[in-house]
Amino acid sequence: MNKQTLFRIIALVCLALFSGITGSGQILTYRIVGTEQTKSYNNFGVISTPTAGQPFYGQNSNHPGNIPSYKNNGDGTITDNVSGLMWENTTDKNGDSVINYYDKLTYAEALAAASLCRTGGYTDWRLPTIKELYSLIMYEGAEPNPNATAPGASIPYINTDYFTFGYGDLNSSAHGGKFNERLIDAQYACSSIYVSTTMNGMPTMFGVNFADGRIKGYPANDRKKYYVLYVRGNTAYGTNKFTDNGNGTITDSATGLMWMQNDNGSAVLWENALSYAEDFSFAGYSDWRLPDVKELQGIVDYTRSPETTGSAAINPLFNCTQITNEAGAKDDPYYWSNTTFCSQTPSAGRAACYVSFGRAMGYMGRWIDVHGAGAQRSDPKTGDPKNFPFGFGPQGDAIRIYNHVRLVRNYNTATSLDGTKTNN
Repeated sequence: MNKQTLFRIIALVCLALFSGITGSGQILTYRIVGTEQTKSYNNFGVISTPTAGQPFYGQNSNHPGNIPSYKNNGDGTITDNVSGLMWENTTDKNGDSVINYYDKLTYAEALAAASLCRTGGYTDWRLPTIKELYSLIMYEGAEPNPNATAPGASIPYINTDYFTFGYGDLNSSAHGGKFNERLIDAQYACSSIYVSTTMNGMPTMFGVNFADGRIKGYPANDRKKYYVLYVRGNTAYGTNKFTDNGNGTITDSATGLMWMQNDNGSAVLWENALSYAEDFSFAGYSDWRLPDVKELQGIVDYTRSPETTGSAAINPLFNCTQITNEAGAKDDPYYWSNTTFCSQTPSAGRAACYVSFGRAMGYMGRWIDVHGAGAQRSDPKTGDPKNFPFGFGPQGDAIRIYNHVRLVRNYNTATSLDGTKTNN
C-alpha cells in the first residue's frame, strides 16, 4: 500500500469518526438527516425566503438541519453520509429492472428475507426500523392525487438520483394481487410494529409511503404487500439519549438537540406556531425554533401509546397537554413541524406536516385510531375544522388545523440571551 492510499484511508476514517462530534466534543450517534426542503411557503404557496421578524420566518427553509448527503458505492448500495447507514439502492427484488407488485413482500416475508440478502456482498442486512426508514424521506416531494393514474407534476419523497422508485402497480391484479393498486400505494415495510392496534383491532406495522410522504399504520398480515429496502450499519440510529436538565428542558445527546419539556399548552395555526417559536425565550436561550418533521418524529417513543401505556408516544420525561379527541376520549395532541407538505405539485404549500403523539384519528363509520400514535400526516395551515366533520381522505383522517407546539434548539451551537455563543 502506497502512502497516498494510506493517507486517503486515514482521512476517510477520521471523517467517519468525527463528522458527528458536537461543539462540546461529544459524538452524535443519531444525526437526524435534514428534509431537503429548500423552498419557502406561506399558507398557500411558494414565497421568497423570509428573514427574522418577517411572517413565516422559522420554517424548514430557514433551518435546513443536517444537509442530506449520499454516496453511490457502485455495488447496489448507497451510503448515507449523515446517518452512517448503508442502504440497498432499489426495491427491484426479482431483478427484472421493473418495479411493480412482483417485488413486494408481506411484513413476515420482509422480515424473513433480510437474513438472505447479499447485496454488495454483505450478510448483515436488516429490515429498517421506522426511524431508520423515515431518515430517507425528502420533502422536496409532492403527493399525487389519490385517484390519479399518472404521476403528473408529483415528485416522490425520496432522492431518485440514488434510489430507484416505483409508484403503486395499477395492474397488480394481473401480477398476483387481489385487486389493482392505486398510484399512491408505494408503502415501504419496516420492523416497527404498533404496540396497540388500528382499524378496530388490526395488528399494525408502521410504514413510510414515499409516494404520499407520510408515516401510517398498515396491516401486518399476509394480505398486504410492501416495497422493501434493507439497511445495515449504525445500529444506534433512532436511539435517543435524554437527560432532564432540571430547568424545563430535555437534552438528547444522541442528536445534539435540546427540547422543551412542556408543550405550548394550546392548539394553534401553523403560522402562529412559527411566530410563537420566534418570540420564545426560555432557560437563558432565545434560539428556540419549531422542529422540522424529521426532528419531531425523532423523539417519538414507539414503545408507548395511549392504549397500552396510558400516555403519549414519547419518553415520560416530557409533558403533553391532554386533549379530548374526535371520539370524545382523553388523548394526546398532534404537534406541528416547520415542514410544509405539498400536494400534486411542489409549489402547492397549503398544508404542513405534523406528528401524532396520541391516536391518529380517522372516521370509518365512527371515530377510531386509524394509523397509530407515532404516525406523521399533514393538516391545512388555515381554515375551519368544522368543514371536515368526517375527516378527509380514504381513512377519514381527522383534520384539526389547530395543533400543539414543542420547541427545540441545537444545544451545541447555541446563542444565549446576551448574544454570546455557548457550548452546552
